[in-house]
Amino acid sequence: MDYIEFFKNDRFATEAGITLSEVRPGYAKAKLKINEHHLNAGNVVQGGALFTLADLTIAAANANGRLAFSIQSDIRFLESATIGETLIAEAQEILLHKTICHYKANITTENGRLIAVCDGICYRK
Repeated sequence: MDYIEFFKNDRFATEAGITLSEVRPGYAKAKLKINEHHLNAGNVVQGGALFTLADLTIAAANANGRLAFSIQSDIRFLESATIGETLIAEAQEILLHKTICHYKANITTENGRLIAVCDGICYRK
């Protein structure tokens, strides 16, 4: 299966401007260029945009041949990001069992500044 094509069907992430650049079992990478519509009232990236970026990479990293759905996610916002920056999320598999998997996603700027970290636990159908 072409997972990059499959996840173009994630309309919310696609409409937000997120693009997947790499997907393989246990790993995914995506980018988001911050535009005005990604900002909150304080003129920094809205937390929901960061969560959507992390969530898509966690979902894509589930490229193990079985559909998986998030049952718990936890995000920590560490730094602010602003308009014009490109954010990169990379998700890595931590644990893979028959019905449960765990992934960790880091969101950084292009120069490596850590913006947020997210843990996601998924149920595998």
